[in-house]
Amino acid sequence: MKRLTLLLATTAFALPALAQTSEHQERDRSSRSTVHGDADADVVITAPYVADLDLLAGTSVVSGDELVRDIRGQIGDTLTRVPGVSATSFSPGASRPVLRGFQGERVRVLTDGLGSLDVSNTSTDHAVTIDPLTAERIEVLRGPAVLLFGSQAIGGAVNVIDRRIPRAVPENGFHIDAVGTYGSAADERSGGAAVDVALTPTIVLHADGSYRKTDDLRTGGYILSKPLRAQQLAIAAEETEEGHLDEAAEATALANSRGRLPNSGTETYTLGGGVALINDGGSLGFSVGYYDTKYGVPERPAAGHDHDADGDEGHDHGAVTIGMKQWRADMRGEVNVGGGFLDKIRVRAGFADYEHTEFEGTDIGTVFNSEAIEGRLELVQANRGGWRGVIGFQGLTRKFSAVGEEAFVAPNTTAQYGVFALQEVNLGKLGLEFAGRYEHTDVRSNAVKIGLDEDAPLVRVDRGFDAFSGAVGLSYEVAPEVKIGINGSRAVRAPSGEELFSNGPHIATQAYEVGNPNFALEKSWGLELYARGRAGPVRFQISGYANWFDNYIYENDTGTRFENDEFDLPIFQYLQADARYYGIEGEISATLLRAGDFSLSGNLVADYVNAELGNGSPVPRIPPLRVLGGLDASYNGFGGRVEVEHSTRQSRVANFETETPAFTLVNASLTWHPFGEKRETAIILSANNIFDVEARRHASFTKDFVPLAGRDIRVAARVSF
Repeated sequence: MKRLTLLLATTAFALPALAQTSEHQERDRSSRSTVHGDADADVVITAPYVADLDLLAGTSVVSGDELVRDIRGQIGDTLTRVPGVSATSFSPGASRPVLRGFQGERVRVLTDGLGSLDVSNTSTDHAVTIDPLTAERIEVLRGPAVLLFGSQAIGGAVNVIDRRIPRAVPENGFHIDAVGTYGSAADERSGGAAVDVALTPTIVLHADGSYRKTDDLRTGGYILSKPLRAQQLAIAAEETEEGHLDEAAEATALANSRGRLPNSGTETYTLGGGVALINDGGSLGFSVGYYDTKYGVPERPAAGHDHDADGDEGHDHGAVTIGMKQWRADMRGEVNVGGGFLDKIRVRAGFADYEHTEFEGTDIGTVFNSEAIEGRLELVQANRGGWRGVIGFQGLTRKFSAVGEEAFVAPNTTAQYGVFALQEVNLGKLGLEFAGRYEHTDVRSNAVKIGLDEDAPLVRVDRGFDAFSGAVGLSYEVAPEVKIGINGSRAVRAPSGEELFSNGPHIATQAYEVGNPNFALEKSWGLELYARGRAGPVRFQISGYANWFDNYIYENDTGTRFENDEFDLPIFQYLQADARYYGIEGEISATLLRAGDFSLSGNLVADYVNAELGNGSPVPRIPPLRVLGGLDASYNGFGGRVEVEHSTRQSRVANFETETPAFTLVNASLTWHPFGEKRETAIILSANNIFDVEARRHASFTKDFVPLAGRDIRVAARVSF
């Protein structure tokens, strides 16, 4: 609370400066990569500081027609066409981005530069409390600047930009955006709208809302993977031998099930509002938002049947659903000071009250609560002789609890504060960037259970961590608009409360999860080589990277089970070991033909990551090689795209992890701009997975029984005026 008070006090001091008049540039144009966009298009980066600093690593942006076409219920599934991005795809209601093979704690999900303040980073079954329907654009951030958002963001950060706190006064006094979609695979009906109204020349009101409802997902091919189908057929044979014919028929039917994925429906709605004072001296705004979702958790097939004395099956807890709610309040302020060492002072703060309940049938299983406050204060330096940068402070507090029979994490509190700096020097064709961050983290719990004994006493654990991280980048312009560069980093991450204090059955993941309160700091060295730029009609970016870890924290399937009168669950244990990641990702796009109003362009995306532990065994859930190629055509307000995405077989698997077969998806879309291509109004018809193939993401914890959508015919409309 003291940190939030400090930030609010800073804002109060800044208020008088809002009346000042100074030259204010709200956004800076850069030549960073869009996704499947026009090779000649410029991109406006709106993440904090990205607009002010020429970052040496590429930033991918999804916006406009591409965002409307690709939009899904969760951020992870919305971004899978971006180079180096996969998704956890736990279920249609819960999917988080996977960046360069990293997920969970190593990827920060932000809204307007501040954390989502949910618990999606703690477990793959937890949804991100940001609805893409209300997003203006989504940015994938990499490189030294990621240290601005936390030392744990080793994989990168995903920043969702909305207008809940307005940034500009509408030109005509008001601005309306609305999006509506329908998808056949899950009978999806969704819509979202946002409106900005100028009450005065300097005061803007904002309101937004969204609603989405989906039924059970229709999949391509079998619902169960080949190993699970074989397991169920073996169970059927065993049950037949024992004379349990009904159970045998049930196992056989499960093995051969196709079509709809049971218990995979979702329903989500959001509401939000904000107000901002905007003038040449800066801006100050506040907002409040509400997120409410309920989604099903598909059931993991049992490894066998456990019959009681009467021949009935045990361990039946009913279908699991998750009901999630979050209230959130935010503040953002910016003062243009100009004329001295500083150009701007920025302050950002957010508070969230989060709750989600895991239901077993109609019964309440576990209730998770989290109250979190995050704040940032940044001093943005003026450009002096090619030197510019930002210095700042960030604070976060979180109080977390899980109450219920399946409360797998001990109640805990986290307090974290950090100071950071990012500096950039422009020496003509040579660019230098360096960043540093110090972060202190306290994680405490009064009720930690040690070991698997249900009667083990609860103990108090207090852990404190000091982490120093840094990064250096060097770039050189080898030709006009073409740069090559190298980034080096040293990242140190404190273990999370879940990694330290988990010890219990987690009914949503259908696993018994075990942490370790004695974990040490996770440390890594990173190296990245890249080239990016444009040459005539061709635009490209390619990166090769490697990370070496000490005390890498990962969740391992032990191959053993936790069994008692209530549960029979596989045991997943958090462990620490040395690890190594290396990979490559890239995209090339080009305008192939221009003839009057007709244009034809193409793009190719590829990414690959290899990760292994110090003993040579693969790290679990690492995406395989993926290649995506597409052609885009446009003529007089109409556009079309055809693309093919191939994901290779993942045979490098951890112990007790199954291989994931290769798959190829063919997608197509048609876009119509009824008022011309320069207007944002559009109608989009798309067909995804046209040939209805069976597809699974290897990064998914549930991929063996939660495949991707089958053929999905979608209609989307966007209106903006």
